Amino acid sequence: MIRLIGDGGHAKVVRDVIAAQFPRWRLAVNRWLGPDYVFIAVGNNYHRRKEANMSRGPFITLVHPSAQISPSAIIGKGSIVMAGAVIQSHAVIGQHCIINTGASIDHDCVIGDFVHIAPGTHLCGGVEVGDGCLLAVGLGFAPNSKIPAWSFVKAKGIDIVPLRDNPQL
Repeated sequence: MIRLIGDGGHAKVVRDVIAAQFPRWRLAVNRWLGPDYVFIAVGNNYHRRKEANMSRGPFITLVHPSAQISPSAIIGKGSIVMAGAVIQSHAVIGQHCIINTGASIDHDCVIGDFVHIAPGTHLCGGVEVGDGCLLAVGLGFAPNSKIPAWSFVKAKGIDIVPLRDNPQL
């Protein structure tokens, strides 16, 4: 059995990944997974770390069948790789990470523990992401970028001004 910790929006998607990864989940759990496993389905990085420190595990790693992962990539315990994500050669993903829908992590990237790579975010080769970072939706990172631990990186906001009010027209 897989015991989920958390019951919010992130947990809904986690349940879908479990159903896709283990279509006959009762049989799969009893046959391949052995004893009970734990997955922390908490989207907030800080709270996910707190739960991991309080839980004993063993933690299961979840990967949606549509994700593409290089055989040389390493994915830490308790992490999840969502639908359509791509993880390229020699990338290292830490423990309890969220690699969200359609994200891509290219060769030789190193992702710390408790990181959330949001949907549609793309990392070029050699990017290093410190523990606990949240890289917001749709961002792109140049090769060999370094993001410090517990950073929140988001796109700059754009003000939407109706055409009739735009002073540049």
